[in-house]
Amino acid sequence: MTTIAAGPPRVAGLDRAESLPLVNERVVLCYFVASFTFFIIALLAGLAYSLTFLQSYPFAGIEWLSPGRVRMLHTNGLAYGFIANAFLGGLHWAVPRLTLRSVLSDKLSWLIFVVWQLIVLSTAVGLLAGEAQAVEWGETPVWIDPVAVLGLLLVGANMLTPVIRFKGPMYVSLWYFIAALVWTALTYTMGNFFPQYWIGGTASGAIIGLFIHDLVGLFVTPIGWGLMYYFVPIILKKPIWSHGLSLVGFWGLAFFYPLNGIHHFLYTPIPMFLQHGAILATIAVELVVTTVIVNFFATLRGSGDALRTNLPIRWFYVGMVFYFTTCLQCAFQVTLTFQRIIHFSDWVVGHAHLVMFGVFGFWILGMMTYLFPRLVGASGWYSAKLNSWHFWLSAIGMLVMVLDLTMAGLVQGFAWDALMIWEETLRASTPFWLVRTYAGGAMILAQFLFLYNMVKTASMGRNGAAVSGGIVSGGKIDV
Repeated sequence: MTTIAAGPPRVAGLDRAESLPLVNERVVLCYFVASFTFFIIALLAGLAYSLTFLQSYPFAGIEWLSPGRVRMLHTNGLAYGFIANAFLGGLHWAVPRLTLRSVLSDKLSWLIFVVWQLIVLSTAVGLLAGEAQAVEWGETPVWIDPVAVLGLLLVGANMLTPVIRFKGPMYVSLWYFIAALVWTALTYTMGNFFPQYWIGGTASGAIIGLFIHDLVGLFVTPIGWGLMYYFVPIILKKPIWSHGLSLVGFWGLAFFYPLNGIHHFLYTPIPMFLQHGAILATIAVELVVTTVIVNFFATLRGSGDALRTNLPIRWFYVGMVFYFTTCLQCAFQVTLTFQRIIHFSDWVVGHAHLVMFGVFGFWILGMMTYLFPRLVGASGWYSAKLNSWHFWLSAIGMLVMVLDLTMAGLVQGFAWDALMIWEETLRASTPFWLVRTYAGGAMILAQFLFLYNMVKTASMGRNGAAVSGGIVSGGKIDV
């Protein structure tokens, strides 16, 4: 963990004499606010869509709000509105502190912020208008894709500049950030342009599978783990257990994750040697993830009480357990034996919710819990009890939903395998769908409690309760 003397840091490489703040905290705050706003909207869209399965859809007969379109609003809102915004805020906080240099341009940061919100909003409108591409997680209308790629390139330029100017050995977080910033633009271009314009048929399916998994593995995962490598040592006030093991995790991710994509299309006309390769690579990723989990839990050794006393650490580590679980689950479910049962079932839906909300959502909420009072100038949270309710409703709701959908998937799979009448499988699934909706409702309630706590905490900051620009400890500011 690096420390710098308290006081406004000077930014190396600038000609003007005045000192500049290392981090523009207003940019970070705006990204977090935008992220949480889209999070609420996406969750409500998911709740509405779940009611379709209970024959209680609230927008029946309204074309713009038909279930298929609302479902895409749910998934794209989470991916590009919630996760991408939060990670951009996290990068604006962590990269300058890890390099001791500000981003390339504050004006560029604000431009990217505004343009990205317009991209997300335009995507939402386009999806509801029925202009989606036939690419899972890449349904963004074709007229948005060039702007999105340009935005990703600008993000790379803004964030990579301080990294390039940095002299000395780099902490592993920067390795993950560099890779993600390079990979993401390439992944988005591949998934949104190649199947749309140049590649069709079975080959297009292979590319789409690659895009689906690389969006998670080469964008969300490296930024998520990179932020964990930054925040966990800072909060625990101790170095990560093994720098060498962290690099094993990084290079294992880089080598195996891009080979996973075709496991989304098992039992298809895609050549079997490619399907078998994807299965082996997926199992290998679980071994890589195990090294990362061991590294973080070894770091926690001797500080285990932080799981009880420090809420951000609890968010982070529960997310890590869910990450290990989802990768272990994936290592089994990609085998052809498992696929014979769970293919197209709700098992897959539970798995997707676990990784996107249970892992990355938990890490983001942990970051917000840690940083939000600082960003609004408050001495602490308005209510620790509300934060506790937020965590437990989210965690229990997530666990119930995943277990419920996993059981639903097994019931459906074995029923289909037994050639049960289709209507009977629907009746058997209905109780599970009801539990899924209640679990989702608990998770949504948790976010509204957190929203209320955020508003009250921001009010405390505006009223001058305290001003805190960093994490102050013993006359130093931990970065």
